[in-house]
Amino acid sequence: MALPARIAAQNRRARHDYFILSEIEAGIILVGTEIKSLRAGKGNINEAYAGPMQDELYLFNAYIPEYQSKMPFPHETRRPRKLLVHKRELAKLLGGITKDGMTLVPLDIHFVDRGYAKVQLGLAKGKKLHDKREAIKERDWNRDKARLIRDKGRE
Repeated sequence: MALPARIAAQNRRARHDYFILSEIEAGIILVGTEIKSLRAGKGNINEAYAGPMQDELYLFNAYIPEYQSKMPFPHETRRPRKLLVHKRELAKLLGGITKDGMTLVPLDIHFVDRGYAKVQLGLAKGKKLHDKREAIKERDWNRDKARLIRDKGRE
């Protein structure tokens, strides 16, 4: 029985700004103070993105603050962090990025039951303004519909 993954950082805006076409889970290489900071619930991936660097996949612009101010060897807060994926997955992702003009967006950083930190990446295509408006309209209608059905059951 697998325990549910505990989310350390989440990019809630990604599903609003992008059409998520596929998702993939990747490992991430972190130093000890970064893990401690993520376990404490700190970290922000709202402006982060993933991309290639030297034929490998990296997470750029993810903010993981220093664990404590008195730590002797603090880490750099916005350094590029290497992501671990299989070669076939890497080739598929890089092909989607270069050929189709898509983006790799981190959706969340979570801890699996073995204690490792993983990044949920989404291969995404950007939404236009009218797509965002349509999504908001549909979400509002679904909320109103649920409210009407709930109120009708009370009568």
